[in-house]
Amino acid sequence: MKKLLFCTLVVVSMGFKAAAQEQAIVHEGEFGFSVGSSQYFGDLNPSPRFNTPNLAASIFFRKNFGGYVALRVAGSYTFLGYSDRLNSYNEFMYRRNLSFNTNIWEGTVQGDFNFFKYIPGSEYHRFTPYVTFGLGVFNYDPYTYYEGQKVYLRQLGTEGQGSAAYPDRKPYGSMAVCFPVGVGVKYSCSKYVNIGLEILYRFTTTDYIDDVSKTYAPNAQPQYLPNGRAHPSASRAGNGVMTTRMTATLPPSSWFPSTCSLTSARARPRTRSRRISPQITYLCAPLWVS
Repeated sequence: MKKLLFCTLVVVSMGFKAAAQEQAIVHEGEFGFSVGSSQYFGDLNPSPRFNTPNLAASIFFRKNFGGYVALRVAGSYTFLGYSDRLNSYNEFMYRRNLSFNTNIWEGTVQGDFNFFKYIPGSEYHRFTPYVTFGLGVFNYDPYTYYEGQKVYLRQLGTEGQGSAAYPDRKPYGSMAVCFPVGVGVKYSCSKYVNIGLEILYRFTTTDYIDDVSKTYAPNAQPQYLPNGRAHPSASRAGNGVMTTRMTATLPPSSWFPSTCSLTSARARPRTRSRRISPQITYLCAPLWVS
């Protein structure tokens, strides 16, 4: 009986001591960075398939409140792109032969909601899964390559945007809103270093990240490309591609074929552009006040 009582007292004493130590520490926030990959989903990849991952990275500041809720402000960058040459399973899409590339610069504000109490540096509350969601804005500008020259697609109005022939199709901007949602886990290695793994899925308010939304508008195309070259208007019969096309060549990449093209065949159901971003997250330099 004495031994049992002694052990109980030791455990309770250690618990009070740990609690007192944690209450003496105020977690002011943490700076961090994350690296991982992103995958585009949209009109060129509607299935969707995880076959063109690209680098994604971000920096952020996160403030924890009470061990269960955190607010995060982040700035991120990724590269997105896709080609119909990857859609050999679908004859229409493969013959359509579209492609795009774009850089994405993004700023977000997110709320993190922990399943367990989480206190960085704590011996007893150092791990938790969590869910996160928020609101952000991002910049994009789709482009491709034509005869070795980079051609930005937005200003061409490939679907008749801004043309009198298509008054209902307005030019799209280079900024849009996104809604990131995701799940993750985080672990406090020490008082000064936390690590985690997170998967984010972003819904967007634009359908033009890939410059594809409605149907192609050959009669609204400019006569000349931005580089001064004449706009091509004939297809090559050997490729079996529909009329009015621009043959484009992508730079060498491990994720893309060497050639692709823009064509007039754009009559597909509307699919919002979106992306998923699995990231290995490193949360660095927490700020503390004792």
